[in-house]
Amino acid sequence: RMILEIRAAEGGDDAKLLVHDQWSIYEQAAKRYCLDLRPLDVTPGCIVASINGPHVEQIFANESGGHRWQRIPPTERHARVHTSTVPVAVLHEPTDGELRIPDSDLDITTTRGSGPGGQNRNKVESVIVIRHKPTGITVRVEDERSQHQNRMLALKVIRARVWDRMQAARQAADNAVRRQQIGSGQRGDKVRTIRVRDGIVTDHRLGKKLRLAEYLNGVLP
Repeated sequence: RMILEIRAAEGGDDAKLLVHDQWSIYEQAAKRYCLDLRPLDVTPGCIVASINGPHVEQIFANESGGHRWQRIPPTERHARVHTSTVPVAVLHEPTDGELRIPDSDLDITTTRGSGPGGQNRNKVESVIVIRHKPTGITVRVEDERSQHQNRMLALKVIRARVWDRMQAARQAADNAVRRQQIGSGQRGDKVRTIRVRDGIVTDHRLGKKLRLAEYLNGVLP
């Protein structure tokens, strides 16, 4: 079981649009590889989700890092190609044996939902916000109408992020694992380049190329 994060970096509004395009690719990949992918929190320029299923770690092993898109944005009036960066992080969700977080380390609050879902969603305080006091890591989840369900999902995300922080500290104080995964978000910090006009996707770590049409249908390098 993994936690997937897709964020907009360089590229302004087009990078935010590409977050959803990248998400669509992973939705297709989940169908192709029989994985369970569900969004936990969706905000402008960021999607956090859980993903699990057979061989999920192997299938998503090469997804962490900067995904550089080169395309003509749908909002571009002069047919100019723009370069945008969408960093992806794939975080391990630790088991209870690997990580136990005392309740006293968590600050848990509730609030009302603001999105679609009917009057119940907007009147009942079902949105869960959890802050890990020692690190300041904060997670917000409003995917479900049930407060209990959102609480469980938020705990999964906070555990994954805290575990990621702990692993980084073990490896090197000045070299966080999260930065290794998603990089700086700069255009030169990339693991994959998607050239829409040429219809080619290049994975720089693996030295592999595949057709854009395959990639959009969920085929991962």
